[in-house]
Amino acid sequence: MKPNKNSNKQGFFVPEPAARPGEKPDFSRIDISSPDAVPMPKVDCAANETHKFASGLIRVLGLDGVAGGQWNPKLDAGELLEMLRLISLTRTYDERMFKLQRQGKMSFYMKSLGEEAVAVAAAKALDDEDMVFPSYRQQGILFSRGRDMVDMMCHCISNSRDNLKGRQLPVHYTWAEGNFFSISGNLCTQFPQAVGWAMASAAKGQTAIAASWIGDGTTAEGDFHAALTLASVYRAPVILNVVNNQWAISTYAGIAGGDQASFASRGIGYGLPTLRVDGNDALAVYAATKWAAKRARSGHGATLIETVTYRGESHSTSDDPGKYRPKDEWKSWPLGDPLERLKDHLYGLDAWDEQRHEKMLSEQAEFVRLAYKEAESFGTLREGPLSPTASIFDDVYVEQPWHIRRQRQDLGV
Repeated sequence: MKPNKNSNKQGFFVPEPAARPGEKPDFSRIDISSPDAVPMPKVDCAANETHKFASGLIRVLGLDGVAGGQWNPKLDAGELLEMLRLISLTRTYDERMFKLQRQGKMSFYMKSLGEEAVAVAAAKALDDEDMVFPSYRQQGILFSRGRDMVDMMCHCISNSRDNLKGRQLPVHYTWAEGNFFSISGNLCTQFPQAVGWAMASAAKGQTAIAASWIGDGTTAEGDFHAALTLASVYRAPVILNVVNNQWAISTYAGIAGGDQASFASRGIGYGLPTLRVDGNDALAVYAATKWAAKRARSGHGATLIETVTYRGESHSTSDDPGKYRPKDEWKSWPLGDPLERLKDHLYGLDAWDEQRHEKMLSEQAEFVRLAYKEAESFGTLREGPLSPTASIFDDVYVEQPWHIRRQRQDLGV
């Protein structure tokens, strides 16, 4: 074959993951430091003082389940057990809902397997008055804030009790009473929204801060850069979380620049202090969020946090991860399972045991089963009843313009 006369001798580089389907998982690039390797900076530190925090990995729990280091929040057994319960409940809920989607009882679902601690631990470190701007794998925040599970299920099957009246995809939750902002299907819109909300809170002299979450792939969106600029310039009291779960749908983190530098390091260029955290260590996520929240409430501005974790399940029920990564790669993830790590820690404290753990799992499975049975009493996706047709005109305008009123009249509703 004749060489292409227009070919670039330097070549065209496309990042590739370390392993593809049929190959052995390879996570040798993940540098796992000991819990005492990364110290805790002063809460008023400057961005350029956090280079080591953007490249290291903040950890509290060793893989042996023992807590240590400066970041150890030293929570009591009751607080740890509550986090364990919520992480487990989130996983139990996800498993049930995933199966129901496969049975045709809902159109779509997204699990958070392996990432539950990212949401639950952060929620526990925030105040209930703080506004959260989540992505679509933070259902653990809803459980942490006491959201009714039946209401969550009714939304997912778009029945007559769906608080979004069928206008959003399943798992795109919203809950105004719980300060849980509507999830958007458009990537990264929540980042600048969170910054704007935080700026408004500060301008009003309020104490509430904002927190938001996006995935690693979403950092390639323009809204990411706009949000960081605003947050830095105006010292917005906001925590901006990048959940690096290694995969953005079917493209791995390197496509978004994760091989060149950590996602945390991007914050420094915008003048934001940054932290890089073991996302499968609930205590580390809690401690880092608590530090960033204290910084925000003290008037020192925003923090960018990268939580390093792994998406154990498919991106969604529309995705087949077996086409782009090794089967069961999740089981080889060197930072382990957030549920198992917290459980082992509690075992080591003699605050929990296998018998009580199995009892909890059984009770949660039954609780979720009964919740779905109740949700179905308000209608199903296939058979209804659904939200009334007239509701499509509600909650859009304070005063409906003439053409909308005409459309409603034409429909006779």
